Amino acid sequence: MKATFGAGCFWCIEHVFRKKGITSTSVGYMGGKTKNPTYEDVCTDTTGHAEVVQVEYDPTKISYGEVLDLFWNNHDPTTLNRQGPDVGTQYRSAIFYHTQEQEKEARQSKESLEKSGKFGKKIVTELVPATEFYKAEEYHQQYYEKCGIV
Repeated sequence: MKATFGAGCFWCIEHVFRKKGITSTSVGYMGGKTKNPTYEDVCTDTTGHAEVVQVEYDPTKISYGEVLDLFWNNHDPTTLNRQGPDVGTQYRSAIFYHTQEQEKEARQSKESLEKSGKFGKKIVTELVPATEFYKAEEYHQQYYEKCGIV
């Protein structure tokens, strides 16, 4: 199964998804209007793309709900177009759903978190249909591992 998330800098969020049950991760760009964008294009904040991590997961080992939990618990879904020092629409919080079932579960998850008050502010995460995924340049893939950060 496939899931795609925007949660700020893709280097940071990709690492948290490299867990049991996740069979692969790729970072890239989704949700914009420019065909085949480069990192430099996306950084201009004019393409409409978000930096995303696309994960493949084995639903017999990890549920979509558990994948959503990784997403919610590893970024701030209350900051619009920003994560930490990174500012721009490419850093927005987004769930790009691939199926109607994912959309339903993601909406229920978001509503439940809002009602819980866990984040203390309104959740601004957008829930939108997945569009074409453009894989980022190779040097961005598993960046933390390549740099010896983890």
